[in-house]
Amino acid sequence: LKVAQWVLAIGNPFQLNETVTLGIVSALGRTSLGISGYEDFIQTDAAINPGNSGGALVNTRGELIGINTAIFSQSGGYQGIGFAIPSNLARRVVNDFLKYGEVRRGDIGYVEFAPLTTQAAEELGAPSARGVLVQRMRRDAAAFSAGLRPGDIIVAFNGNAVTDSGPLQRMIQDSTIGGTATLDVIRDGR
Repeated sequence: LKVAQWVLAIGNPFQLNETVTLGIVSALGRTSLGISGYEDFIQTDAAINPGNSGGALVNTRGELIGINTAIFSQSGGYQGIGFAIPSNLARRVVNDFLKYGEVRRGDIGYVEFAPLTTQAAEELGAPSARGVLVQRMRRDAAAFSAGLRPGDIIVAFNGNAVTDSGPLQRMIQDSTIGGTATLDVIRDGR
């Protein structure tokens, strides 16, 4: 799936059965929207109105690419920004339910992240404002036991650069349960 591909949103908005709208993929991997604890949305301008949730988002070949989920709206109606769960994520969720009876995700315990500002980076001795700041955490968190501390700046997770807390949360939750993750951290300028 690529940005600018044509898509069709199918659903039942306002109890109007079998409604189809046309649009394009506006963005991929949208996070930090506050919709759920795990976010990896396809953004589309295909009209997704109340009642479209749970409907299919398909490409021009008729292949399911997502499940319509939410809209951004200040009025409650369509304003050109809709979100769908990618079909691969939906498949993983269904497989977890069938295999375990629940959705299973990796977890490092309660850790609160904050965006890394230029000022905070300077104060903490970081070479740049790239990374995510560990703002606070619980002492019973697995991350605390492993040595992570408030004030640390996470710059990579399992070798993947980290610049925002949304993708970091997704990488953590996609990790193998019971597995080990490697965090690259800047602490005290080192």
